[in-house]
Amino acid sequence: MKVAIGAIVLGVVGYFGLSYFGFIGADEYYGSGSGTVKVVIPEGATGDQIGETLEDAGVVKSAQGFYQELLGDDRASSIQPGTFQLHKRMSSKAALDALLDRSNRVEVTVVIPEGSRVGQIVEAITSSTDISEGDVEEALDSPDAIGLPDSANGNPEGYLFPATYSVDEGMTAVQLLKQMVDQTKKVEEELDISARAAAVNLDEEQVLTVASILEYEARRDEDYPKVARVLYNRLNDDIPLQLDSTVSYVSKRKGDVWTTAAERSDPSEYNTYQHIGLPPGPIGSPGRKTIEAALNPADGDWLYFLADKEGVTHFSQTYEEHVAICHRIYGAQTEC
Repeated sequence: MKVAIGAIVLGVVGYFGLSYFGFIGADEYYGSGSGTVKVVIPEGATGDQIGETLEDAGVVKSAQGFYQELLGDDRASSIQPGTFQLHKRMSSKAALDALLDRSNRVEVTVVIPEGSRVGQIVEAITSSTDISEGDVEEALDSPDAIGLPDSANGNPEGYLFPATYSVDEGMTAVQLLKQMVDQTKKVEEELDISARAAAVNLDEEQVLTVASILEYEARRDEDYPKVARVLYNRLNDDIPLQLDSTVSYVSKRKGDVWTTAAERSDPSEYNTYQHIGLPPGPIGSPGRKTIEAALNPADGDWLYFLADKEGVTHFSQTYEEHVAICHRIYGAQTEC
């Protein structure tokens, strides 16, 4: 009995002694570990592959030990791909718990605001991630790879949906841009653009074009449908849209909404002072609200609109009314 008791005592002492130093047995660390290490769990990784990744990173003692932990835990199927910040020398259970804790995910995000143009989107991606400008430009030149619809005619402008995107380590430019295009397609489907476009005498790309214009020509949600109505009234009457937003798209003017006579004389098809009808494509990435406004314009006979310094848009039916509003807001010397 003394031998047995001694063996038990020795076993207990040995267990806690080994626990103190961070491991128990040949195939398992003990506890929550220490230090930090980033671990990438790829899309579609199997349980044993995850275990091997963790073992290689020094997170768990044994890939097989971690895999056995997965087999006994119903939560295992909830592990998501991504980059995680974990500790080294963790028990398999602690490692599993950590992978299931979203706070341990290392998330790099790219924020694309409504109205963003392709050049701005390229800058947002390269400034927030490790993806190079060259890779982004190459992906943009590969319309099939990023999933652009045929209606885009190879031009990604307007099809990179404005939203916040999580970028996992190792994600490529093609994968990220395809997410943006796929999100545009998803919103188009949710808003039923293919069926509703005909009601406003447009095709799907023209709806995106109108919506992209609304992003620049109005600032308040309640004004979007009214501006859309002005555009449709002008289109129906064969009146040039005369939009500074489409002119500045070509001149790349920044900082204000005005354009110069020289800019307005540019022969580009995007110059809606020189050409009747819509420009040949979107001038930025429209969001859900402006797309909905393009599909559901307000009722009205307006032909003119003007935003004041507070962002409130004023509407009028005649040029004389428009000029009077313009001079009242911006002064009698303003060219309206």
